[in-house]
Amino acid sequence: MKLIIAYIQPHKLSDVKQALYKENVYKMSVTNSLGCGQQKGYHESYRGVPIEVNLLKKIRLEIAVNDDFVEHTIEAIVEGARSGQIGDGKIFILDLPECVRIRTGERGHEAIG
Repeated sequence: MKLIIAYIQPHKLSDVKQALYKENVYKMSVTNSLGCGQQKGYHESYRGVPIEVNLLKKIRLEIAVNDDFVEHTIEAIVEGARSGQIGDGKIFILDLPECVRIRTGERGHEAIG
């Protein structure tokens, strides 16, 4: 089992969800987040005062999958999120030692579904 964490552009969320649905991945957690990488932010002016904005809006996806869905999930996220421009995002894959479905008490692969 793996936990896939992806940071993507907010306007790409719909495209990523559609790509995941095509790969039969429906379960995910979506959170608004702030961050920066190579983009380093931008400068703007508010009431004549220059402001450096270096934390940009991102979407954080968390998807727990069984081992046979890992590559399909990664490929779907890349397909939906890629624009070819700086700031497309990152994907992190972590080992997931245990999962428990609260409703039924199922554990492991069965709990992820």
